[in-house]
Amino acid sequence: MCAQLALFAAEAAGPQGLRYQADFIPAEEEDDLIARIRALPLAPFQFGVFAGKRRVMSFGWRYDYSNHRLEQAADLPAWAAHLIAKVEAFAELRPGSVRQLLCTEYDQGVGIGWHRDKPHFDKVFGLSLASTCRLRFRRKTGARWERFTLETRPRSLYMMSGDSRQVWQHSIPPVEAPRCSITFRTLWDP
Repeated sequence: MCAQLALFAAEAAGPQGLRYQADFIPAEEEDDLIARIRALPLAPFQFGVFAGKRRVMSFGWRYDYSNHRLEQAADLPAWAAHLIAKVEAFAELRPGSVRQLLCTEYDQGVGIGWHRDKPHFDKVFGLSLASTCRLRFRRKTGARWERFTLETRPRSLYMMSGDSRQVWQHSIPPVEAPRCSITFRTLWDP
């Protein structure tokens, strides 16, 4: 099967708009990216007055949970330019579509609760680094929750668009080993 094709042959197999690519980057590049993330001035994720256990740094734009708006962040880093171009090619986006980058470091036992990314963002891509994690999805169907889990391996990329991004919520249960990730986002353009 061509790497550009969707992982799921039928919508019932997973949320519409969810794509997955194993081995998106080589192992040598993964080691370099992990070192770059760990060298950043990462800070605990701020959700209003609450601080999360994962450490992050945003580039391009960041969402301010206290003021409920997007704010300018540091420029997209030069070291990520080739990755951004590769992500844009994966999704068949025009160059310059990825406008936000979030670097995250998780210690063992840290996860993320159920949520949807802020509506200011459109397509969301996640590059998993250092260890495997389970990306869980759920959506309300009548009185019950429909669920789906995607195991994201190190060096893999997932994309959420369409229903997987707008209708389904996602979360990451506590990770079993330290993990890093880079999230790439396009901005919503109505």
